[in-house]
Amino acid sequence: MKLTKSELEVMETLWQGGKPLARYEILEQCVDPSWSPSTIHILLNGLLKKGAIREAGFIKRGKTYGRLYAADITREQYYGETLMLARNARSIPAYFSMLLNSDGLTMEMVEDLEQKLAERKKELEEKT
Repeated sequence: MKLTKSELEVMETLWQGGKPLARYEILEQCVDPSWSPSTIHILLNGLLKKGAIREAGFIKRGKTYGRLYAADITREQYYGETLMLARNARSIPAYFSMLLNSDGLTMEMVEDLEQKLAERKKELEEKT
């Protein structure tokens, strides 16, 4: 699945909140969007068609009802799929090396990566 920059901004807002959001909540919580507020309807419909989000109920606001939207894929699933589409699996060590050498990497991120690697190593060892 390929998302546009604007669609990815909406997804980041949904992932960050971790709960279903109404259109107006997405607009309020989206940090410095690159799109105009009137575009949100088009973006949400595109994300629905791609299967990235789903309708997750309704919310009453004043006298009207609005739809709630929730991410239908996790951040990890999206970026993992994007990585696999961009390159073959043999390129993963190169991407991982690039990530480790990034200036934006924090101690918390390193610890999280270590934990995930240890868990994956254990899973792979159990398979063999």
